[in-house]
Amino acid sequence: MDTFLDGLLHTTESVSNFLWGEWMIALLVGTGVLLTIVTRGIQVRKLGLALKFVFKGSRETPDLDKKEGDISPFAALMTALAATVGNGNIAGVATAIAVGGPGAPFWMWVSGFFGMATKYAEGFLGVKYRKVAADGSMAGGPMYYCRYGIKHLPTAKFMGMLFAVCGGFTALFGTGNMVQSNSMALAFKTQFGIPTIVSAIGLTLFTGLVIIGGIKRIGAVAERLVPSMIVLYLIGAGIILIARFTLIDDAFVLIFKSAFSIKAAGGALVGTSIQRAISLGVRRGVLSNEAGLGSAAIAQSAAKSPDPTYNGLIAMTGVFIDTILVNTLTTLTIVLSGVWMLTPAAGVELLQEGARLGGAQVLQLPAEIQAFAAKIGYDLAQGGLSSTALTAEAFNTVIPRGGIIIAIASFLFGYTTLIGWAYYGEQCIEYIWGVRSKLSYRLVYIGLLFAGALLTGKYLNIVWYVGDAANAIMAIPNLIGMLLLTGVVARITRHHFLEQM
Repeated sequence: MDTFLDGLLHTTESVSNFLWGEWMIALLVGTGVLLTIVTRGIQVRKLGLALKFVFKGSRETPDLDKKEGDISPFAALMTALAATVGNGNIAGVATAIAVGGPGAPFWMWVSGFFGMATKYAEGFLGVKYRKVAADGSMAGGPMYYCRYGIKHLPTAKFMGMLFAVCGGFTALFGTGNMVQSNSMALAFKTQFGIPTIVSAIGLTLFTGLVIIGGIKRIGAVAERLVPSMIVLYLIGAGIILIARFTLIDDAFVLIFKSAFSIKAAGGALVGTSIQRAISLGVRRGVLSNEAGLGSAAIAQSAAKSPDPTYNGLIAMTGVFIDTILVNTLTTLTIVLSGVWMLTPAAGVELLQEGARLGGAQVLQLPAEIQAFAAKIGYDLAQGGLSSTALTAEAFNTVIPRGGIIIAIASFLFGYTTLIGWAYYGEQCIEYIWGVRSKLSYRLVYIGLLFAGALLTGKYLNIVWYVGDAANAIMAIPNLIGMLLLTGVVARITRHHFLEQM
């Protein structure tokens, strides 16, 4: 079994690295740059208005309930945030730092800034080209704006179907499913000693109870859980920032220096190239904020809406909340606490469960790492940290039993992402096979969720590599579709915001 898993680990890593090579980063960030230009910096000029829409909700447009749609724009945003603010914010950021060093999050911020324009376009196009499904519900997303927005019919049909296939694959194997259940099971095991099999069974039951009810039940759950879980996480991270307030300047200096250097302060960072930091930062940023994947367009398509620009602005705030706010807090907690030195990027290798480093191996580690580990009482013989365990250790070093906050946040973040992505995948599968395919899809989704929770140790990277690869596969048709429809986004946005100023 180990031989098979070793081979699978190597294969998934190779595929992921290819798909997230320079060409993908150029396509992803380049699309965001182009959309930033044609919308004249919509993410800067209209961020205040977008946040105002979010906080005031339907009170800003009293007749919103009369508009077409299944759920309110706020519920749509919460559904999108439920799928967006997930364990990518806890485990994904930590994994990027663990492998790419403390400079990797800088590239998350860069991709996130341009990703706000990308997500504006996704929300905009999702509403503009949505359709009423056979069961009376609203249906939309990249498969619809590719199919009905692109003028060349053969290209339109091919791109719409390609996204639906890729989106269904990603929902089942990528961002919203196995990655989330794995992170949640790991958090409960490290903090409470709960066996992964118990977590897998519990997650399967709790997720199934909600997704059977469709978008209305998912939206209702998201409206209640998402704001509370974000506030909980902000409080915990805020305590660490306050406790290490005098070191915040140094933390940013370390992040910026590491983003452009193969070595961090004191020479502790080894074996990490600038290209790898950029690649990991961008791919984990996309895993976290989903800008470019087209997923938010599916949620916004179900929302009541006065016009496409309204939903575009609301969708845009998802990247701001996810990457600029939540991811930054995770980054600072890991860097300020110093636990980034207990990672593979700093030379402390990850070990399979039950394995330990020998005394000679520990003594070969850099002196500053040994000193730091002794200071916080960390046993280097157990190897390095990554994923949820790294963020939990950051909280534990500052807040007594602070890892419990991470375990709870991981559950809430992961749970809401699981139910949000269940809907995304369902819409893609419905586009391919019709409404009768929903039940079969849900059963397969839950089965893979169960399997993802069981992978541990060094093999947990398999789910991250699969998630990365699935994200890239899903992003390609969406980004091409948006590039072909850039003129539509630019023209209507300019008319709505520039000519009416």
